[in-house]
Amino acid sequence: MIPTAAVAEAHRRLHHALDGLTDEQVRAPSPLPGWTRGHVLAHVTDAGRALADLVEKALLGVLVPLYDPKTHDRDGIIEATAGRTADEHRRALLRHSVRLEDAWARVTDWDQHVDYRDGKLSSTVFARWREVWIHAVDLDAGIGVADWPEDFCEHALDFLADRLPAGVAVRAGDHRWGSGDAEVTGSVRDLAAWLSGRADGTGLAGDRPGLGPWPVSGARKPPSPARRGP
Repeated sequence: MIPTAAVAEAHRRLHHALDGLTDEQVRAPSPLPGWTRGHVLAHVTDAGRALADLVEKALLGVLVPLYDPKTHDRDGIIEATAGRTADEHRRALLRHSVRLEDAWARVTDWDQHVDYRDGKLSSTVFARWREVWIHAVDLDAGIGVADWPEDFCEHALDFLADRLPAGVAVRAGDHRWGSGDAEVTGSVRDLAAWLSGRADGTGLAGDRPGLGPWPVSGARKPPSPARRGP
């Protein structure tokens, strides 16, 4: 199942969390090194714009990359828009969230080819799901890992298992990700928080190894380590 409704709910939760955000809070540091909350919001907003552009173009039969280096400087856009007021951030994020949801509502073939990740239009939905929930935690605006839905945590583990070194697996109940004799065990939420770098893994059972880089496939430009994301 393609979780468009789940992403719409994630959008709703994020927008609600931003309702009372002030300009001063937007300028304050976020948990991501070197980034303010404004940088996080600028990133999530521009990612929504880029995904909406990609889906809208795909519906017209046009293939475009998520970020065309000839026309879009992703880091430059983030720096240029991070200083928006709280109201400007809210309006921009809402505009592109609505655009993206409206574009998905017109999709009839989720296997349609796009120039992104696994090459299927469905990948845009899963990417946005990760983008919104994970960076909502980075905003430190009332949403935490405890708010992540269980089905999202399971998806995050499916996606992030590639960060595990060879010989190490994680397990939550009867579900196991990765391969090898060494295991790290815990709840799906705690494991997803650890593999996503949003928790240090305290409370998990087993020796926690160093993790590999964020999974990257397709044409997406790898983020810098301090700004890794969905």
